[in-house]
Amino acid sequence: MAGALAQAFDVDGALARALPAFRPRSGQLELAEAIAESLDSGTDLVAEAATGTGKTLAYLVPVLLRDERAIISTGTLNLQDQLFRRDLPLALRGLGLERRVALLKGRSNYLCLQRLEQHLADPDNSAGLVDELRRVRAWSRATESGEVSEVDDVAADSPVWPLVTSTQDNCLGSECPRLNECHLVRARRQAQEADVVVVNHHLLFADLALKQTGFGEVLPGAAAVIIDEAHQVPETAMRFFSRGLSAWQVRELARDALAACAGAEGSLHLLRAPIEAVRDALKQAASAMVERPPRGEFALIAPLRPEFEQLQRALEQLAAALEPLAEQTRDLAGCADRAVHHAQALGAFLQGQEGCVRWFSQRRGQFQLNLTPLDVAGPLAELRERAPATWIMTSATLAVGRRFDHFTSRLGLETARQLVIESPFDYAAQTRLWLPEGLPEPRDPAHTEVLLERVLPVLRAGRGRAFVLFTSHRALRRAAEWLRARTDFNLLVQEEAPRHVLLGRFRTEPDSILLGAASFWEGVDVPGEALSVVVIDKLPFAAPDDPVLEATLSAVREAGDNPFTMVQLPQAVLTLKQGAGRLIRQAEDFGVLILGDPRLQTRSYGRLFLSSLPPMTRVDSAAAAATFLRERLSA
Repeated sequence: MAGALAQAFDVDGALARALPAFRPRSGQLELAEAIAESLDSGTDLVAEAATGTGKTLAYLVPVLLRDERAIISTGTLNLQDQLFRRDLPLALRGLGLERRVALLKGRSNYLCLQRLEQHLADPDNSAGLVDELRRVRAWSRATESGEVSEVDDVAADSPVWPLVTSTQDNCLGSECPRLNECHLVRARRQAQEADVVVVNHHLLFADLALKQTGFGEVLPGAAAVIIDEAHQVPETAMRFFSRGLSAWQVRELARDALAACAGAEGSLHLLRAPIEAVRDALKQAASAMVERPPRGEFALIAPLRPEFEQLQRALEQLAAALEPLAEQTRDLAGCADRAVHHAQALGAFLQGQEGCVRWFSQRRGQFQLNLTPLDVAGPLAELRERAPATWIMTSATLAVGRRFDHFTSRLGLETARQLVIESPFDYAAQTRLWLPEGLPEPRDPAHTEVLLERVLPVLRAGRGRAFVLFTSHRALRRAAEWLRARTDFNLLVQEEAPRHVLLGRFRTEPDSILLGAASFWEGVDVPGEALSVVVIDKLPFAAPDDPVLEATLSAVREAGDNPFTMVQLPQAVLTLKQGAGRLIRQAEDFGVLILGDPRLQTRSYGRLFLSSLPPMTRVDSAAAAATFLRERLSA
């Protein structure tokens, strides 16, 4: 394997012959060799591979050369598509290999022909959506994959999509009359037969945690699980080891139970009252939630326990009414199972569980109740014992000061091999780092305006071409107002348009400055001169109103450890690395990073943040940063 790897990555090797843009990188080969050794020995690997390493080929090549079954998981659907449609074919062509590959997404990404037909036949139940349903039907006649992302003329957040996709609750399974045409079944069958299956973290952990039909047959046969963008894994795992109930789930149950009555004579007479009781109880609970905060711990809604207990009783009564009817149709049986499950989930939330935090989120009364474990290492270890494989976890941002403790301890990976691959980019020549002095403290209301005034000469020197990233939407809005009143830049502001639209305009429209919050700190790739300045207003410590974080901090404190150094600081360091990583995406890039938090220079922990960044050349003034930009832009 070692010889084949070296040959593949050599200057005259297989990849260079097939890919004209390929250039050997020592870090890429080092990572590939470490992955190959881990696969050979069955030892898990946690590797930080800095931007520019070429980590995708570094894990694809050893996986493909082994000719063993592997699952590759990425952070987002977009990265999943890129890996399957671009990177995998390139690697296979470069190596001259043939492998069966498959793309598998969650069921909500696939059209359900049965539900489309059902809602087209019932226009009263789909009021206002008939035109969009017809557009979906026209597309359904031509699509091969059934992936709803192919539909360009129906908005991604349209209410039509829940009507024409399935959930585990409302899927008819083997009794579906359109089973032989089912896009999801076809995708899962292809995944079960493939050598390499490309999934995303949400699907991987949802299927691991919920044991959804189909995927459970894929993982046990895999020798390797490769997890790219692995820094997202702890939160993803925590989400899918949670239990909970949403207002939407209850509403859908009531609607589906009523619709199921059409297929069973006499059932409407027996179910009308319990269905109405569920709807009434849901309405009372949702109404009571309206005045609550957008999210918080259970204590904030404890006074609403009577409303939720009434909803639980209504769900139990509906389950009891459905039970004797369940044998009549698959729809009624599914609704019976869901009613039992929802009642149990709500009961578990109201009762609580040791080692879990109870919390809620809500918007205009539409609530989500969550029972979230604070420790996912144990549940993850149990799942891995049932599906043994070598796990390779890699990302550009995993280490804090070259240590992985924060990541490995959360996932129970203390025995995994650890590796840091430095970037091949010449950061000292390509970048400048400026920490403006004399700024107000982050909590000072004047911080945003003073920072913008200090960095304005740099923004002008760069002719825009800047991301200004914020830790709060409030600061983002204040910045947008300040810049609009004082500059002629083309301002692109988060939430004023979809993310992909803003990025498209940023790349093509001159003098652009993009103002973004959390969703622009990672997963955004703008190579070249289009992005030459990144400004980060404050250190990204997690919001103190996050109930899961608060419970985690309390648990760490009770264990006798320091929650700031154990949890908050490492998380903030990794997030800052993600934001700073937007600046340099390829070898020819250049730019200025501006960090506007005075704590970097006044607090002892500032050194940890700075040491975790690439080795950028420091400048001490806006003038020096501006001069650097002008020289590079005019070169």
